[in-house]
Amino acid sequence: MQRALRGLGAPGQVRELPEPAPTAATAAAQLGCEVGAIANSLVFSADAQPLLILTSGAHRVNTAKVAAEVGVEKLGRADPDFVYASTGQRIGGVAPVGHPRPIRTLVDTALAQYDVVWAAAGHAHTVFPTSFDELVRITSGTPLDVS
Repeated sequence: MQRALRGLGAPGQVRELPEPAPTAATAAAQLGCEVGAIANSLVFSADAQPLLILTSGAHRVNTAKVAAEVGVEKLGRADPDFVYASTGQRIGGVAPVGHPRPIRTLVDTALAQYDVVWAAAGHAHTVFPTSFDELVRITSGTPLDVS
């Protein structure tokens, strides 16, 4: 993952956590930061196409609102097999980048309030520091209030 980040010009160093961090709360506890500063990587099936939503750990995605905003009829959480097929990574550690193919990505505007945002780095034990602006840039994501 470090190589993928460097290739995108992202300076954050991948950090290995002592315990898995499959949720924003467990990641925040290990990092000593607010849960809202964790960028949850949530993969959805949007009319059967993958949609990655990087949302603040302090929020829940409003799927009806997001579906209307992005113009899809059916938006639902993807199952583990769909997530792996779309990202090459397992639930609990999905990074915003490093996928086999580009994935349409939304970045929760609530993350903009934090100077440092922590995102998964492809494994439940790894994260990297970034920022809202950098997440938008490296994912070619669309900023959106997703809650």
